[in-house]
Amino acid sequence: MKLFESFGLDTANQCLWRNGAQITVAPMPFAVLRYMVENPGRLITHDELLDALWPETYVQPQVLKTYMWELRRLLGDDARQSRFIQTLSKRGYRFVAPVADHSDTPHPPSADRPSPEPAQPSDIFGRDAQLAQLNAMLPLAGDERRVVFITGQAGIGKTALVDALLRQVSHSCAASVARGQCVQGVGGKEEFYPVIEALAQLCASPDGERACRTLARIAPAWHVSGREPSAAGHAANERTVGDLCVALEELAAQTPLILIFEDMHWADHSTLNLVSALARRRAPAKLMLLATYMPRKAAAELPLKGLIQDLLMHRLCAEIALEPLPRNAVTELLDRKLEHQLPPELADFVYQHSEGNPLFVNAVLEHLIAQRLLVRQGANGTAQWQLRGPLPEHSAIEGQLPNELARMIELEIERLTPEEQKLLEAGSLMSVVFPAWAVAAALKKDPADTEEACDELVRRLYFVERAGHDELPDGTRTAFYVFAHKLYREVLYERQSPACRSRRQIRIAERLCSLFAGRESVVAREVARLYEAAGEWRSAVDALSSSAQQEIARGSCSGATELFELALRITENFGDTEREAAADRIRRDLSRLQQALPATEISE
Repeated sequence: MKLFESFGLDTANQCLWRNGAQITVAPMPFAVLRYMVENPGRLITHDELLDALWPETYVQPQVLKTYMWELRRLLGDDARQSRFIQTLSKRGYRFVAPVADHSDTPHPPSADRPSPEPAQPSDIFGRDAQLAQLNAMLPLAGDERRVVFITGQAGIGKTALVDALLRQVSHSCAASVARGQCVQGVGGKEEFYPVIEALAQLCASPDGERACRTLARIAPAWHVSGREPSAAGHAANERTVGDLCVALEELAAQTPLILIFEDMHWADHSTLNLVSALARRRAPAKLMLLATYMPRKAAAELPLKGLIQDLLMHRLCAEIALEPLPRNAVTELLDRKLEHQLPPELADFVYQHSEGNPLFVNAVLEHLIAQRLLVRQGANGTAQWQLRGPLPEHSAIEGQLPNELARMIELEIERLTPEEQKLLEAGSLMSVVFPAWAVAAALKKDPADTEEACDELVRRLYFVERAGHDELPDGTRTAFYVFAHKLYREVLYERQSPACRSRRQIRIAERLCSLFAGRESVVAREVARLYEAAGEWRSAVDALSSSAQQEIARGSCSGATELFELALRITENFGDTEREAAADRIRRDLSRLQQALPATEISE
């Protein structure tokens, strides 16, 4: 057992403890943490870490960022003020917390001081129906095998649902568990990567001796003696799917076996073939295969989507799609994390900004704590979580995303080509919903070609969807799209330089004015917003004032008044001399308008 602060790393059972409570860690993040904890206080380069965990296999270095983000989330660490994992730019990482060995301690003692983070919830929320569905499928009594795909966007809680099921299984029955992680950059380069990892874990489990004997007898090419996936690399050419299926069925003949493959959207073809074979075989076995994946549109180009559709059609698998949490589940989650000291209005605020994504719920909460907007006040025995003043408007937290969450989204974006990144960046300049014509205007591209490129992105990405069509004033139709979550839009917006962003916003505003020539008042507020965001204050005021005159000509005095008042607010950005002159002009126009209004309209 390796102890650091209130944590304990149980290397024998491959789990993490905190204040006496067990925390589930996926196999590869655990391996990364174990290597760092076993080498504390020194620089561990990217190459060293990759060579130690993925020997003789090419893995993209970006994978390490993903695992570091996950570990910091579990440890409650902050990359800006590291208590555990310190990032050394362009070199690697260092584990900075003191580490002690306690071989006789079953789990780390509870810390004397309270944790600075909100309490960890002991269960998941809003997933009772899905958890009950999985429990009903457990192969405990009969011999019918089960294959279940759990799908949902990043951070939606796929792994948390699997962990919750395993916690219930550990308390209700004896079952063997084998878990493997598919990794981007490994799929297609190393066959059966998650399978070998799962078998290594199975052979190292309390029932490992029986597993090793069975594999050695029936499928010797699959027998692994160590815990690392590369331990059986020498036998890769001799492995057959049929041998492994027979061995797994024998292991699951008496004791239920739960086989878990995570992130199947990164799986290699050989692993998919194994899943297909396990689902189609008729031999009796108390076997359950759980596979998690993100619904990437790229799956249409890979066998995964076809495999799932074929198995569903033949009733050989089930699929559980996780949707965002409802408002009451978010409230319950926050109430538990804050130890039943939930301040008023906080649940609505977090739900609005997270849109029910559990990962984003935690990120918004951590952001409020880091910004000292949510603090714990009082003595240790009576300390309570309280808000310091009113919660910020949405615009006040844009551009201030928690670093680790922003990095996770950045990793998704950086996997795209530069041209694809530009398309999405241009779309973010409008709002969460954006039309193809605006992207074309921002990038000075042909609208038809741009719409085709956006449709191609929609077919491949999970965080952008096609939302429908709109008809422009000239009669042409244009598609519009929507980001799966506003945080994706915010990251794309902020990653553009101010100068680049300004140029693109001006082009969209000019195109909008052109499309609605003679009817500018219809889009005056949107045009002004774009000019204002670009720092073109005079253009914003001119657009609003001109549109106000159009409203007067149409007889809409109330509409004109709103536009004049908005223009007056924007003049506050001018220099002193220019501001007074512009404001006086607008006030005179407002005064003349009010004098011309009938008494009845004034009273209204």
